[in-house]
Amino acid sequence: MRFELRAFLRTLPIVSIWSLVWPQTATMLCAMIIGLTDIWVAGRIDSGTQAAIGFSTQIQAFLMVLGMSLGAGAMAAVSQSMGAGRRGRVQRYVGLVMVLGIVFGLLLSVSMYLGGRMVLGLLYVPAGLEDITRFFYHMLLLGLPAQYVMNVGSVLFRASRNVLMPLFVVIAACLINVFGDLGFGLGLGGLPAYGASGIAWSTFVAVCTGAVLMLLLLLRTRLMSPRVLPPLAWVRHAAPYLLKVSLPALLTQFLWQGGYLSLFVIMAALPDSVDELAGMTAGIRVESMLFMPAVAFNMTAAIMVGNLLGAGKVTEARRTGLAITVLGVLCMSMAGACMWCFMDALARFFSPNQAVQEQIMSYLFYNILSTPFTVGSMILNGVMTGAGATLYTLVVNTSCIWLVRLPLAWVLAHVVWGGSRGVYTAMLASMMVQASAMLWVFFRKNWPGHAMRRSCSAVSPAGTANRS
Repeated sequence: MRFELRAFLRTLPIVSIWSLVWPQTATMLCAMIIGLTDIWVAGRIDSGTQAAIGFSTQIQAFLMVLGMSLGAGAMAAVSQSMGAGRRGRVQRYVGLVMVLGIVFGLLLSVSMYLGGRMVLGLLYVPAGLEDITRFFYHMLLLGLPAQYVMNVGSVLFRASRNVLMPLFVVIAACLINVFGDLGFGLGLGGLPAYGASGIAWSTFVAVCTGAVLMLLLLLRTRLMSPRVLPPLAWVRHAAPYLLKVSLPALLTQFLWQGGYLSLFVIMAALPDSVDELAGMTAGIRVESMLFMPAVAFNMTAAIMVGNLLGAGKVTEARRTGLAITVLGVLCMSMAGACMWCFMDALARFFSPNQAVQEQIMSYLFYNILSTPFTVGSMILNGVMTGAGATLYTLVVNTSCIWLVRLPLAWVLAHVVWGGSRGVYTAMLASMMVQASAMLWVFFRKNWPGHAMRRSCSAVSPAGTANRS
């Protein structure tokens, strides 16, 4: 067994994996800097501006769910087409997905603007913050189509194994946003200080610039044809595969986000829940920084597995998916072990309150402990995305959060222990179940059979299957 493990580790495609992981980690880091800069500058203006940005951020996360599900379909279709060497089919899928992304962004922007009064009413915006929150909400909707172009375009580049172009785009957007926030938000460098307006317009300009750059690079690299939209006859045959992959991904995102909201409700129902909620919120932020590379491993698995299945290399796809999972779990477990030594310092950094610090350390203790299970599950989800087998992800992930995590959290937190420890224990237990279930799917189910290569004739009109 030891010899087999060493032989397996020696044959890991570490160079190929790392060449895809680090640019995607850097891309997510730049995106995080954009969000943190907005929040930090807003805090230097007043708490009302900071709260309004918080509301708009939550709305944006909800509105981007449709784009994320479309990205899952794009990742499967484009990565498999690249692996199959079908350049024409790649261009057609890229054009179709990009048009759909723009249309979805515009429709959401208009519909959410018309229903803005109802949306803001559901958020229970505190008195005195209505005007500033409405302003950021409208600016968010104004830039939403551009945000869809940036996000969907990034997925399309990654699916073609070009992970540097999205990095260049987000670096440009990050520099514009940081410069605008500091200059026109706070008035640094002798620039006029416009306060909240400076933050909002800086973000808008940064996102629009990023969207224009993304479209230009897609055309320049010939990933997207100048005609953009493919023939309608081809679209009628290609759209079902996108729907097959995207719809389960959409349902997964909605149910997963709903599960997290329900977890907050369970926590809020505890006696003296303010400290618990504050600790959990800060803990999630620290955890998100830890798991940024894990998300990059997830996307790398989707890219490489999709390419290999498109080329018909099923055995190699299975082996590569397992290799990325093993490598990701080992790397992130070591990173989690290192963070364990700094839990106390991180807790003090995020809160001066002793009770909140204790809650942050409690959250981190359980979630760092679950690192191998969380990371393994995340990467296997990427494997399923690359194969187009998002139905397995839907069933496993939503079952674990709604049938294991939430009921167990309620029982442990409200009946057994009467505190946040019950919630965190339930999170650990559900991730152990989820990782085990995903491993079972990986080894026992025919997830490669969901790849598009098995139905190429259904993707192109009659007579064009071999050419596109």
